Amino acid sequence: MDIFDSARVAESLPDFSKDHIRRYIESGGKTGHLSLDGSPPKAGDLPSLVIATRGRRSGAYFLTPVSYGMDAGRYVLIASKAGHAEHPGWYKNLSAHPGVRIQVGGERLDATAVTVTGAERLRLWHMMEQRQPLYREYQAKTQREIPVVVLLPGK
Repeated sequence: MDIFDSARVAESLPDFSKDHIRRYIESGGKTGHLSLDGSPPKAGDLPSLVIATRGRRSGAYFLTPVSYGMDAGRYVLIASKAGHAEHPGWYKNLSAHPGVRIQVGGERLDATAVTVTGAERLRLWHMMEQRQPLYREYQAKTQREIPVVVLLPGK
C-alpha cells in the first residue's frame, strides 16, 4: 500500500491547498503540477509536488502541495509559509522524520529531506528567489531564516 493511500490532508490547510492536492492526485499530476488548473504555466509559476510527511507527534502521514525547483537531480523546496513567524507544518514534520514520499506529476518516489545551510543554502535561495520573487517578500516579513530543503530521491 502506498503512503498516499492512507495519508491525510491537515484540516489547518487553506481550502485552495486542499483542492490543489485533490486535483493533483485525481489527475495523476496533470492538473496542479505545472499550474493549478491545468493551463500552461505563467511567468513566475513554479511547478509543485505533493509531499507526504510523517507527523512529528501523531505519526500519521500528511499531504501538502509545495512549489519546487531542481538542482543537480535534487528537488529544492522553500519552507516559507508566506513569511509567517513559524515554520510550516510539513517542514516541522520532515525535520523530525526526514524520510518522505513525493508525487511529482504522475510519478511517486521516496526521498530524504535535508535542510541546507551556509553557502549551499544561499546559492539555492538565490536560485529559487530568481524564479519566484515573492520569496524575497516572505523573508522580509519574518524574523526567522526561511529554511531551504533539498529532497534526495531514492534514499
